[in-house]
Amino acid sequence: MTEDIEHRLDRVESRFAMHDLVSDYCHGFDKRDWDRFAAIWWPDAVWDIGPPFGTFEGSDGIAHVTKDILWDAWLASSHYTTNLVITFEGKDRATGVCDVDCIGTTSDGQAQTVAASYFDIFERRGGVWKIAHRKVKMYHFNPLSGVTLSPPA
Repeated sequence: MTEDIEHRLDRVESRFAMHDLVSDYCHGFDKRDWDRFAAIWWPDAVWDIGPPFGTFEGSDGIAHVTKDILWDAWLASSHYTTNLVITFEGKDRATGVCDVDCIGTTSDGQAQTVAASYFDIFERRGGVWKIAHRKVKMYHFNPLSGVTLSPPA
């Protein structure tokens, strides 16, 4: 009985940890908080963003695409993730899929909207959950013609 409760409690705590990783991705990216964003990935993680960006491996690859490409391309962004479904594949490995909507302004001042899904592999190493692999499947990446995004006056 105690083993069953410990197992169930571990699953609950693990789910919360994975939800936090998905949220920290959004907060870290949108608020340009590199430490928060970098903390979600294992050093050997793969971030497969897909077209038009590509696939980036390891801490250096993820830092490069984030700091040198994506943050330069976006003046501002707001990511909203939902519908996270987590499937455990063992005690220290799980997959997740969630949907994301992003709205923002690109460096040329164009308002954009993006809809995608994130397909994650989460791994627990040394008692800590992080993302080992994230595949992005984009459904649309479109300009919002005639729309200017600005803070309230």
